Amino acid sequence: MSFIKEFKEFAVKGNVMDMAVGIIIGVAFGKIVSSLVADVVMPPIGLLVGGVDFSNLVITLRAASDGVDAVNLRYGMFLQAVFDFLIVAFAVFSAVKVLNHLRKKEAETPAKPPAPSAQEQLLMEIRDLLKKE
Repeated sequence: MSFIKEFKEFAVKGNVMDMAVGIIIGVAFGKIVSSLVADVVMPPIGLLVGGVDFSNLVITLRAASDGVDAVNLRYGMFLQAVFDFLIVAFAVFSAVKVLNHLRKKEAETPAKPPAPSAQEQLLMEIRDLLKKE
């Protein structure tokens, strides 16, 4: 099997396409969550801790001098990333929990057996007629 043919079979499988859609939606969801954290969650938290803007929290390891940039440890950006992660993790956990709950309900509901085909129906009628005789 040629490499191109094998790659084509791999690329058009349903699982690969589902994964691609999931990644694209995940990236968009990540942007929404980042905005939620940076623009909605962090300002009130900063206000509660005395008006601190977390993105500006730094420890200067070496001050700028003679055209050399300062070396800063930007732990505020790290805190921002941690909050982003926690919110994303909670959102994914909640979504998975809801989906599992829905699947569990669906699995508990008994499925109706399919209606017999015309041939099966005819055979059952013949069987019933033979039982009467």
